[in-house]
Amino acid sequence: MPTVSVGRDRLFEALGESYTQEDFEKLCFEFGIELDDVTTEKAIIRKERHLEGKEEDEDEEVIYKIEVAANRYDLLCLEGIARALRIFIGKEEIPVFKISDVPPKSMLKMHVRPETALVRPFVVCAVLRGITFDEARYNSFIDLQDKLHQNICRKRTLVAIGTHDLDTIQGPFSYEALPPPEINFVPLKQVKSFGANELLEFYRSDMKLKKFLHIIENSPVYPVIYDSNRTVLSLPPIINGAHSAITLKTKNVFIECTATDLTKANIVLNTMVTMFSEYCEKKFEVEPVEVVYSDGRSSIYPDLTVSNMEVSLSDITGPIGISLEASEVVPLLNKMQLRAGKSLTTNGNCNIIVSVPPTRSDILHARDVMEDVAIAYGFNNIPKSKPKCMTTGGQQPLNRFSDKIRAEVSRAGYMEVLTWVLCSHEENFAMLRRNDDGEKAVIIANPRSSDFEVVRTSLMSCLLKTVKHNIDHPRPVKIFEVGDVVILDAARDVGAANNRRLAALYCNVTSGFEEILGLVERIMKVVRAPHVQVSDNYMRPSNEPEFFPNRQCSIILHEKQIGHFGIVHPEVLKKFGIPDPCSYVEIDIQALL
Repeated sequence: MPTVSVGRDRLFEALGESYTQEDFEKLCFEFGIELDDVTTEKAIIRKERHLEGKEEDEDEEVIYKIEVAANRYDLLCLEGIARALRIFIGKEEIPVFKISDVPPKSMLKMHVRPETALVRPFVVCAVLRGITFDEARYNSFIDLQDKLHQNICRKRTLVAIGTHDLDTIQGPFSYEALPPPEINFVPLKQVKSFGANELLEFYRSDMKLKKFLHIIENSPVYPVIYDSNRTVLSLPPIINGAHSAITLKTKNVFIECTATDLTKANIVLNTMVTMFSEYCEKKFEVEPVEVVYSDGRSSIYPDLTVSNMEVSLSDITGPIGISLEASEVVPLLNKMQLRAGKSLTTNGNCNIIVSVPPTRSDILHARDVMEDVAIAYGFNNIPKSKPKCMTTGGQQPLNRFSDKIRAEVSRAGYMEVLTWVLCSHEENFAMLRRNDDGEKAVIIANPRSSDFEVVRTSLMSCLLKTVKHNIDHPRPVKIFEVGDVVILDAARDVGAANNRRLAALYCNVTSGFEEILGLVERIMKVVRAPHVQVSDNYMRPSNEPEFFPNRQCSIILHEKQIGHFGIVHPEVLKKFGIPDPCSYVEIDIQALL
């Protein structure tokens, strides 16, 4: 859950009222957030630097650390928290956000070149005119960007925010993607001009920015934004240009968000402009920017339209377990920044019409509306009731069976390991001498690194990596894992299915094939139910590429292959850096259940 640090005195000033810590904790609980910690700026610095604790000075500013819901992006800054609480306690009306009436010919434009589709295809923009910054507002503005980057932007992989002093640049702007040698500019907080390749090398030692270099460093082209004078505004998602840096004196802010996900880009842009448009000369008014694509398409951003939902009264009050009239539900929703009204259907039922503002991107379903009503009503005010039916909890049969399998393999002298369900594409296929036919593995769309590209379709690479990382362990190494693999399955609504498997590996100076064979026979013996007829001839020769030829078998049950075992192929061991021979078994234990 994100934690937002705000100055206590400034927060109380924004709320128009001072609270004791106990009263403020109560207010936070009623609104559905939590006062997580109370500290000071100097104490935070001392903690970050691992310094010895000192007595706090009386004049140190008290900092409230407030924990908010992960999907409430409008609460990631002081402005959003203060506004939400003012509306909640009835001190302020729900604001109406407006788009400035700018003639089409005078509207700023962002031209998008087709090459950007190779790296970050989307961009959305807006302008905050006549904004007034002081030090606290400026810091909050920067901090909100950082919070969004860490949260919805997924560390800039999905969206990267750039903010610029509009008075230092000249529109129209262009969003391009160029080879690194063609990009040169002075980055933020620097005085020297860098080429794009040189810049990435320069920031490899930067504690903050080095985390984002991997996003574009392997791309043949880098995204870059220019103004009409070919001044670089930013090299997203790494760094802005120094020329357009905003300061306390900035009056007009140009905001651009480049993205791989247009929906999230819109949410991020809306959050930035709705939170800080209250400091504009025309309060809650935002100037639009037209984004023009090379194929002639154009869109105007930001989109601050209010979406409407119609929810039946029973869908709100029923799940909460309370009885309220529509006239009582409407003011509760208004406290949560949702304009609401009631309407009657043709059959006489009452519905609630909810207007969702651009700040509440978390409202997607009737259940979200119900949750806000429950918060505003007060969870402690909901009457306690007994369940209408009695239920008894228990383990799923597969989990209970998995535990019994674990116990049996442990008694055979094997040590259990727990490994990642994600692995690299190479580890899942090439290193096991397997070919990817495109019909088995679930591919991760935006992997954090090359180590987490696919969901494993076998436990084999995971156990081999475990041996590799424990190469100095005394021989023999006997390890096992009971875990899930994921296989593509068009018959499932999500397109894939989990499959529970047992895998065991024996590594010694000799292959230990007889050890694995004994384990297989023991497993098949103990799982065989008295009333189930299983042939003793359940092992048949196989030809799997990851095993040594003529030293492997398939495990057959009811004429269906449920597993395989054998001596691991030397080429596989070499690719994993294992010098000793290994034997391995993998069984689909769901088929044994």
